[in-house]
Formats: sequence, structure tokens, C-alpha cells
Amino acid sequence: MKKHLLMLLTLVTLLSTLSFGETVSDTDISEYNTDMTSSEYSTSEDTMYSSQGDLVDQEFVTTYEHGEIIQVEDRVSEGDYSYEYQQCVVQIVSGTYAGDIVEIENAFSENEFYNIRVKAGDPVILCIDDYGTTKEVNIADHSRQHLLLGLIIIFLLTLVIVGRLKGFKSVITISLTIWLIYKVLLPGMLAGKNPLFLTIIIATVITFATILIVSGFHTKSFSAIIGTLFGVVMAGAISIIAGNMVKLTGLSSHEAAMLLYLPQNITFNYKDLLFSGILLGALGAVMDVAMSIASSTQEIYNANPNVSSRQLFNSAMTVGQDIMGTMSNTLILAYTGSSIPLLLIFLAYETPSIVMFNMDLIATEIVRSLAGSIGLILTIPITGLISIILIRSVQYQHDHLGHVENQTEEKITL
Repeated sequence: MKKHLLMLLTLVTLLSTLSFGETVSDTDISEYNTDMTSSEYSTSEDTMYSSQGDLVDQEFVTTYEHGEIIQVEDRVSEGDYSYEYQQCVVQIVSGTYAGDIVEIENAFSENEFYNIRVKAGDPVILCIDDYGTTKEVNIADHSRQHLLLGLIIIFLLTLVIVGRLKGFKSVITISLTIWLIYKVLLPGMLAGKNPLFLTIIIATVITFATILIVSGFHTKSFSAIIGTLFGVVMAGAISIIAGNMVKLTGLSSHEAAMLLYLPQNITFNYKDLLFSGILLGALGAVMDVAMSIASSTQEIYNANPNVSSRQLFNSAMTVGQDIMGTMSNTLILAYTGSSIPLLLIFLAYETPSIVMFNMDLIATEIVRSLAGSIGLILTIPITGLISIILIRSVQYQHDHLGHVENQTEEKITL
């Protein structure tokens, strides 16, 4: 029964992964086909005019396609406003205009953040405004997806080569996790579902699927599942309580603020989105710790079945204490690492600590890292305790049933 269920989960995950891959391929640079009304541009004068000299307004469709830089020439414009730019010859390699060669002026601003510097042979993403009779083409960004896909393949191969069967199972669980987030969690949030409730459901499904597929239907697996869910719930509860107490808005990042302007006109609970992110972010580390404690406890018992429950718990705590420091550091360093540019800005401008530590953005990151770390720490004793309870329960059932079977055999012999 267990093998059949595991095979069923594997099959469903593989089909889901295939569907996810096809979706990404179909929307490959995606057809953000948006009907708009705007001023049409030509390649020579930058703006299209009617025969009377009036600006022509008409509908156009914007698509994003792959392109390749054929030739680049660095230039500087002359006149009252001087600026650098690259005169690029680009070939469109996908979509309706595949094979077309266009000339693009790739202008640079004083802010390097907005500049896309290219050289001959570079793959790029092109933004094409199609007006029907003519088109305007601009360089939208560097094309990175093929290199990223190669990196993903290397990661998956490494996982399978080193982990073998469990590595293959890990690939399945990673695919399932991505599918659940991409196909269930995010669409559910956009549909107006409660993000916190939805995240709890998804986290529960991910926990069950990951641990059962990778480790099988064993006592240690169920101990790890219970410990993980406890740790994640504690991290979520602490983040909610602390977040409300320090009055976090959920709008500390630019990405969160941009949700205010979605075309679907959805009204989000931004605090719930923040707490959902904290809960989901803590899940991986908490699951790792819970599985390590449950597995260690089981191995200690297997090596010495006569060990007392107190000794078993102390051993589990010793292992947990070794894990605790490094894993807590992992969460804090992960969140700090993503904030290095901001911290450098604070340091460069000598921002007073009274200002820095009371900013919504900084308070959010502190609550995020500490709530996850506290949930992780509390996972250790709970997982150890649950492991011992389940081990003793299985031992009792084995001894009791074995005793009953022996008595039955003796009666039959008599």
C-alpha cells in the first residue's frame, strides 16, 4: 500500500512538473499582449506623424521576444543634451518577426541601474510594439534564461548523482513545491483568498509530500512532520504577534508597494502577505532541523533499543544543540545577505540607530529572521519528544502483539 501511494505521488509530481515546464515554455518571454493606445514610433524620427503633422494615436500590441546582437558601435550624441548610446544591429530570433534584422539606438542614462550595455553576440530580450503596418523594437534586458536553465540542470544532476535514489526523490519534491507555489498559492492569492490560510495549507502539503516521498512511511517521518508543522506554526504565530505589536505595514519593500497598482484591482491584506512570506521562508530550515532530529533519535534507538527515554531525549537535544547555532545563523545570514546594499547606505550616510532600527523595512527583516529562528529552536525539543513517544508506541505494540502471538501459538501447540 505504501509503495503504491509513493508511486502515485511520484507520477502526479512528474506530470505536474511536465505541465509546469510546458507552461513556462509556452509563455517563454511571454506574450504580455496588451492592447494599448499610444503614439506610434518609427525607427528614423522616433515618432510617427500624419501627413498633416499631427501625432497619430493608434492601438498596438506589445510582445517580448528573443534577439541576438549582431553589431555594436559606441557613440555620443551631439547637441545641447549630450549622452552616450550604442547603435546596435539586432536580429529577432523568435516570434512573428523571427529572422528580421533591425537597427536600435540603445541610449544610456546617468543612472547605471537603467542601462543595458551589450556587445556583439549577446542574446537579449526585445520589446516589440506592433502597430500592424510598422513596429518599434527596443532592448528590454539581457537574455539569461538559457544560462539559468543550465545551472538548474547542473543542480539537479548533482542532487541525483550524490543522493542517488533519495536525490531523485528530492528532485520530485522540489518540482512539486514549485508547482504548488506557482499553480496554487500565487493564483489563490491573486483570486483574493486569505494568503495566510492558503500558505498554511500549502506548507502542510509540502511538508507531508517532501518528508514522506524522501524518507518513506516510517516513525521518524511522522515525527519530523509533526515537529515541522509545530515549528512553522510557532514561527508564524510569533511573527503575527510581534508584527502587530511593532506595527509592521507589510509595505516595506518596493515590490509589495507595487501590488497597490495591479490591473486586477485586488485589495490585499499586506500584513497577511508579509506573515505568509515569513512562514513559507522558515519552512525549509525548520523541516531540515526536524528531519535531522527525528532521524538521529531513531538511529540512536536502533543502535541501543534498551536506552531509556530520558537518555534518548538528552541525546536528541545534544544533536539539536549542535544544529541550532548553525541553522539559526543560516536564517539570519540569509536575510542579512539580501539587505547588504541597504546596510551600506545606512553606513555611508551614518544613519542614527534610533532612525535605522525603527524603520518599517529594518523592523520587518528583524521580525522575519528572529521569528523563523525561534520557530526553528522550538522545533528541536518538540521533535525529540514526539520521536520518543512514537518510538515507544511502536515498541509497545510490537512487544504486546508479539506476546499475544506467542500465547496463541502455545495454546495451539497444547
